[in-house]
Amino acid sequence: MKKSGNGSKPPINLSKLDRAIFKISPAAGVNRIRSRLILDVLQNMGYVAGNSSRRSMRGWQTDDNSADESLLPELPLIRSRCRDLYNNTPLATGALKRATTNTVGPGLVLQAQVRNKLLKISDEQADEWERETEQRFNAWASSKDCDLTRTQNFYELQALAYLTTLMGGDCFTLMPRKERPGLDSDLRLAVYEGDFVSNPNNTMDTKKIAGGVEIDAGGAPVAYHFTNQHPNSIYAMPIKWKRVPAHGALTKRRQVVHLFYRDRPGLRRGVPFLHSVVESLKQLGRYSEAELMAAVVQAFFTVFVKQQLKGVDPLEQGIAESQRITKPSERDADYNMYEMGHGNVVGLDENEDVEFADPNRPSAKFAPFFEGMVRQIGSALEIPFEQLILHFTSSYSASRGALLEAWKFYRKSRLWLARNWCQPIYEEWLWEEVLNNRIQAPGFLDDNFKRYAWIGALWIGTGVGQIDPVKESKAASQKLDDLLTDYDTEYNLIYGGSWEAMLRRRQRQEKFIKSLDLARAKKNGGPGGGNPGDGGDGDRTNPLPEE
Repeated sequence: MKKSGNGSKPPINLSKLDRAIFKISPAAGVNRIRSRLILDVLQNMGYVAGNSSRRSMRGWQTDDNSADESLLPELPLIRSRCRDLYNNTPLATGALKRATTNTVGPGLVLQAQVRNKLLKISDEQADEWERETEQRFNAWASSKDCDLTRTQNFYELQALAYLTTLMGGDCFTLMPRKERPGLDSDLRLAVYEGDFVSNPNNTMDTKKIAGGVEIDAGGAPVAYHFTNQHPNSIYAMPIKWKRVPAHGALTKRRQVVHLFYRDRPGLRRGVPFLHSVVESLKQLGRYSEAELMAAVVQAFFTVFVKQQLKGVDPLEQGIAESQRITKPSERDADYNMYEMGHGNVVGLDENEDVEFADPNRPSAKFAPFFEGMVRQIGSALEIPFEQLILHFTSSYSASRGALLEAWKFYRKSRLWLARNWCQPIYEEWLWEEVLNNRIQAPGFLDDNFKRYAWIGALWIGTGVGQIDPVKESKAASQKLDDLLTDYDTEYNLIYGGSWEAMLRRRQRQEKFIKSLDLARAKKNGGPGGGNPGDGGDGDRTNPLPEE
């Protein structure tokens, strides 16, 4: 029995039980139907994502814990798997290396930006201070002595810290003082993987200490607990923990730079860059390996020989035992190994045969499926498909669009690295220089506002580059003519670096060219004169003396 009103109301389906109740007690039947309608409304209201009655949503188990509780128990395994993907899966390797190359490149270079209006100094004084500071910092940063292990310089350590963070989720940099003969600055950098920071004696996480990070009542880090060696080290040293305060007790200066990306409030440790695509990368890697192996097997040429006499090489039948090359024991061992290879000859025992399923490799569907998965992975990593696998076969507009989209991510990452790693280290270096009177910065030590004015800096990296230099250079010139940009911005965008520094180099080069008097040399048939390829003397004869 179906009852329906006008077309806007859904019909009410009555079961046999409903009809029986209606016959016994109409009021009870009405209440039963009313309750069912109310329940249906409650179950179907709100978002589909929160509706557990839908079949598509059944069995979906989610984690509703805090940021630390969701990450920290699984972090070691996630970190290990992401490193394995980097080491053994080409697509994962390319993603991390591509991000590191475009974000850091050869290193982010300091360009001091003193806020001279706040300091009430002239532009000329600010320019002179900036040049001197940049030169002194570059002298320290270019030397491997800035590294506690004397292995890399500051610019190479940038790439190491960034790649370590992408791979493992976070990176810790200590800034100890170590005097070395012949060096002015005692500041050293010690870079550690996230594995070195954990709870003392591997105790359980608490509100105060979790993941090796100790916080105060407001949630700010006050100390980090470092182990004296990697927790999985094979060396027979007992593991000991050392508490390293985040800031000095007396100076209040930073002692630890914890580099990690925080995507949830309250998170104390970082998540590896590949965490959301671990399964996709692993499965795609397995699929690629299977396709590769199938193609290799299909390329093998192997001959299987059926033996008439057991233990006798078919190619040696009819030859006396004493004249045969192989011994019976060697023959049996060799011919029991059924291994395909390049031109292998494999003997079979009596009544044995070999059958192969046609692998039909390489599969025509492999490339489209692989590219589709790469696009999905690239979307999660904010790296376009073309950039992820260096596949630039589309039009100029499509290639440039992919390049610009990728550089949104690279610029964001570069700014993040500069703010959270390069700048804190520069500020600590500048503290030491001012304390030792190697750099003059009045008010730096005792006035926070003046210190803010002195520590201003930009960190310059490589530019985006150009796909069509003629078109893009004309576009840049047009923007400059229309007052829509400035020279620094355009130069940094295309080439990277300082436009003013480039002009100073250009000035020196122009002066050098004038000193050579190339115009007179060209007029006299010297360097630059004559025809191309004739040695510069205008004569096509052999310049070597005849014998």
